[in-house]
Amino acid sequence: MIRAIIDTSVLVSAVIRPQGALGFVIKNLRDGNYRYMYSLPLIEELVNVIVRPKIYAKYGLTSEDVETLLLLLQWRGELVHPIQKVDICRDPKDNKILEAALAGKVDMIVTSDSDLLVIGKLEDIPILSPAQFLTKL
Repeated sequence: MIRAIIDTSVLVSAVIRPQGALGFVIKNLRDGNYRYMYSLPLIEELVNVIVRPKIYAKYGLTSEDVETLLLLLQWRGELVHPIQKVDICRDPKDNKILEAALAGKVDMIVTSDSDLLVIGKLEDIPILSPAQFLTKL
């Protein structure tokens, strides 16, 4: 089974527009087509972003929406504990994604963040756009 790190921005976009193209990222996870790998810093970032009043209110999200997403991520995911520090991304905040990817021995990193996409590959792990990821499934 494919093991993937999904960037926070992709997950948030998928939740606020489930009928959009990125909604298929969540649908494929729900269907068990890949394993979501995550670290505690990534989950903390996701929660902090998704409950921002600007996002929460603008898109009509409820606490149930957030809880459902977190339960899905826990059910279809696997917690990893990064130990190797990485400092290669031009946005230092994104290094935590790369660290989790190494710890989780993932097959791919999925993001729409140009700071990560420009790297292209971390060791032998490709960094893909959501569209590229969906074609691999």
